[in-house]
Amino acid sequence: MTTAASAGTARVPHPRQGERYLPPTPRRTAYVTSADGTRVYYEEHGDADAPAVVLAHGWTCSTLFWAAVVRELAPDLRVIVYDQRGHGRSEIPRGRARYSTDALADDLTAVLEDALPDGRRAVLAGHSMGGMTLMASAGRPAVRARAAAVLLASTGSARLLPQTRVLPPRVRDRRLRDRFHRQLLISSAPLGPNGPLLRAALKYGVLGAGSTPEQVAFTTRIVTACGRRPRAAWGRVLAALDLDAGLAELAVPTAVLVGTDDKLTPPPHAHRMLERLRVPLGLTELPGLGHMTPIEAPDAVAGVIRDLVRDHLAGDHTASGGDPAAGTGTSEPAKAEQSAREGGTV
Repeated sequence: MTTAASAGTARVPHPRQGERYLPPTPRRTAYVTSADGTRVYYEEHGDADAPAVVLAHGWTCSTLFWAAVVRELAPDLRVIVYDQRGHGRSEIPRGRARYSTDALADDLTAVLEDALPDGRRAVLAGHSMGGMTLMASAGRPAVRARAAAVLLASTGSARLLPQTRVLPPRVRDRRLRDRFHRQLLISSAPLGPNGPLLRAALKYGVLGAGSTPEQVAFTTRIVTACGRRPRAAWGRVLAALDLDAGLAELAVPTAVLVGTDDKLTPPPHAHRMLERLRVPLGLTELPGLGHMTPIEAPDAVAGVIRDLVRDHLAGDHTASGGDPAAGTGTSEPAKAEQSAREGGTV
């Protein structure tokens, strides 16, 4: 049985300016066990009886990545976020075999089966590696049964290295570019101190030129919290990514979103995915934004998710009977959760 981390289904107020990147306090937190025994952390926000949204973050991120989007959605939706294995509060597996797109699918399946009882569906949104998770999971019966619609945000299905634009375009040697970008992915070297140089590098690499100091600082905080070993292990998976088959298996209405200045998964990936989707809903391009679209434009990303809920989920969900602890995972005390957040753990 699960004991709720905190009871009640009170409405969540919209964030005031300057608060959107603060970690929101979850209504409930839990751990579930994935297929290979890895423990995966997830949390819920908003009303337990509202239509549900599940958010999957990307490489080197955590549930905190979605803070601003959660604050946009939680006033009238049930929002579920989880830490990919090796990130945030989820367990760090040992051995390369436990880092794979199949493992991503296993973890999402475990979260959905625990958080969404049979017969209840959700809109699934994945950013970067989170979008790859949704593609990897497309053939899983438990995921198919629970997915009402999908958002693939700032992601790609295959051949990431040839399209990556971190190295300036004037470097035309394809082999050099691929080697450089692959090393960025698989390196386990320390990122360095959280100072001006690192913030400038991350702004150039993953954010748009117009990103704010607050957005840069928030991104740096999240990325530097990821351990070197899981960062490199997942980088190896991304360097060899091929999820075209999973993309073709996505059988639900699917929207695509990308920033026009995304250097990691630039717009050609979005256009290519859109052409291969079985039920495409169109492409949202956010001018001038980089790879971290949910941080750079949380209102725009939340708006696309709301549209998916309105068009493909509203009136479909069934109430959970007012039980804020619908899952069977192992819940964590709310006080300890809040303490960890205030201590800067992501």
